[in-house]
Amino acid sequence: MILRQYLHESPVIAASYLLGCGGKAKGVVVDPVAEPAFYQNEAERLGMNILYVIDTHVHADHLSTGRELAALTGADYVLHSSVNTENVHKVEDGDRLELGNVLLTFWHTPGHTPEHLSLLVTDKTRSAEPWLVLTGHTLMVGDMGRTELASSAEEDAKALFTSAQRLKTLPDFVEVYPGAFSGSVCGRALSGKTASTIGFEKHFNKAFCITNENEFVSLMLKDIPPCPENFGSIRATNLGSLSR
Repeated sequence: MILRQYLHESPVIAASYLLGCGGKAKGVVVDPVAEPAFYQNEAERLGMNILYVIDTHVHADHLSTGRELAALTGADYVLHSSVNTENVHKVEDGDRLELGNVLLTFWHTPGHTPEHLSLLVTDKTRSAEPWLVLTGHTLMVGDMGRTELASSAEEDAKALFTSAQRLKTLPDFVEVYPGAFSGSVCGRALSGKTASTIGFEKHFNKAFCITNENEFVSLMLKDIPPCPENFGSIRATNLGSLSR
């Protein structure tokens, strides 16, 4: 399996990913931020073809380059099935993508946004169990994602609590690769470390540790960071309802 994490500090603090099966030259890009040519060049350098471009959710803090990358490479652009937009490969909870020896399994993990996805990644040459999970802005190192950018802060906090309990069922050894890190407006106590494990976050992530829904919701509604500038129009543009 090939996995590359790219850390971005402009135009937004975020992480994007290129991963897949090197032996079969089948790859995906997740949460692209950089210009499409960057990922195409990286894939070519690694001997991979980009077959899918996946956004874990409809972003509100930056314009995704996912559609442009999919158009450039001929890949399918992937979002959760609840997203009301056209020309998208829509996936449901439990759907899978086979990439040679790499298997992606989609979990619907709403909360940060209603349509949010997490991606369980299995290298079948190593194990039948997932090795890592790409969690977007659901679970990050040190915190969980804010819940009011797409709908009701309280209702999405309840959804995020349910998503957290589901992620806790993963083995402690599963590695966590989030979509943001310290400095992002999408969390409050984010670490500058850009990867972790389920086990470490279960013990030391204040929000992820909570087992009571009311306590969790109360925490998520406190000290919410300032909203990203123009977040409503950015999300609408990413949905395809506005011209760029």
